[in-house]
Amino acid sequence: MTVASILNVKGHDVFTETGDKTLRQICTILGERGIGAIVIVDKRGGIEGIVSERDVVRSIAKHGDDVLDQPVTEHMTKKVVTCSESDTVNDVMAKMTSGRFRHLPVVKDGLLTGLISIGDVVKHRIAQIEREAEDMRNYIAMS
Repeated sequence: MTVASILNVKGHDVFTETGDKTLRQICTILGERGIGAIVIVDKRGGIEGIVSERDVVRSIAKHGDDVLDQPVTEHMTKKVVTCSESDTVNDVMAKMTSGRFRHLPVVKDGLLTGLISIGDVVKHRIAQIEREAEDMRNYIAMS
């Protein structure tokens, strides 16, 4: 199974913002949309960074709530790890585990084509395991 199969079910919509927003504005968007991360893009749509709930918590814990009025670019993750649609679910799980992050932008030909979360990956993997178990039960029943 690949990232493309997850996106085929989930969809390719990604909510993005530009780096001119404050951390407070990003927090408002995260809360209103019920999402855990926002990809920060430049004017051409290239990825500049990603800001997650975890980034916000770390910034506030380290510097206090005054950071909320600072530009998001000062608090986002700038070295963004990405994946491609051809990556396997196991590859993505390994990236997320080793990097200790829960959101992974999907890039194709240098353009952002989706965003997957650890929840998407786990849900997809469980469905795959259930299908395999059902296939095995059917095989055994036919023997």
